[in-house]
Amino acid sequence: MAKERKQKKAPNQGGIQDSLKTSSSLSESRIPPRFSLIILLLAGVGLCLTAYLTYTASFEVHPAFCSEGSGCDIVQSSRWATFLGMPMALWGFFTYVLIAGLAWSGRGQSGSGTGILFVSLAGFAVSAYLTIISVVEIEATCPYCLTSFAIITSIAILTVIQRPPDWSKSLKEAAVISLVIVGGLHLHYSGVFDAAAGPEDPQLQALATHLSDTGAKFYGAYWCPRCQEQKAQFLSSAKRLPYVECSSGGRGSALTPACVKADIKSYPTWILGERRLTGLKTPQELARASGFDWKD
Repeated sequence: MAKERKQKKAPNQGGIQDSLKTSSSLSESRIPPRFSLIILLLAGVGLCLTAYLTYTASFEVHPAFCSEGSGCDIVQSSRWATFLGMPMALWGFFTYVLIAGLAWSGRGQSGSGTGILFVSLAGFAVSAYLTIISVVEIEATCPYCLTSFAIITSIAILTVIQRPPDWSKSLKEAAVISLVIVGGLHLHYSGVFDAAAGPEDPQLQALATHLSDTGAKFYGAYWCPRCQEQKAQFLSSAKRLPYVECSSGGRGSALTPACVKADIKSYPTWILGERRLTGLKTPQELARASGFDWKD
């Protein structure tokens, strides 16, 4: 009888032990509320920071405490400061929005850290890549960008420390995805997918600088296909062109004062000293018209 009682008791003890293990594993898979709050606060700071940088980049305003020609100004005006036509800071803003949303909706819930782990590691990888680029290639640093890098690094570390469910497997998957994203970015900025995003051609750069320094003006409208083709002729040096927007209010709007004064009738229009050229022009044509020594 005693043996039978022991045999009956054993399964109950096993069930209790299994339930304790399950409860323990679930508690380990959750990010504690205090950590969710810290991550949420960090993401909030990152949101404010990237929103401000997006504003300064969109309206060409110098960030506070950064004088013209400072490291921050140099970084913000580099070709690495935009991606797919949008400021890189805006992509950072989206990243922090996603992290904040995941931290808020998943606070204390099972598996809440997995999504944040993937997003924060991807954000960390991109931020680390851009920081290396700023130091090695641009040879200038932006305090705002370094602050954002510190924030996303802190979020990633806090998430890894909590070990979300299957964290080892998730960490490896997140690392692979992050490397793929950074690899794609590097190819993009190398000009593999878009020549305009790659390094500047020395001759096009010199011509664009020459046009600007000699007082030439390139009048156009943002909605004008020929104007966009004209810029594309200069690839990644297009930002150096002495461009003047004539239709800031959209198609059919009144000309801007500068274009009214220059008596602009069609787009694109080039004014080089006493010469007026209309229509799409090749870099060679602009070189001859402006007296630039173009080498074929």
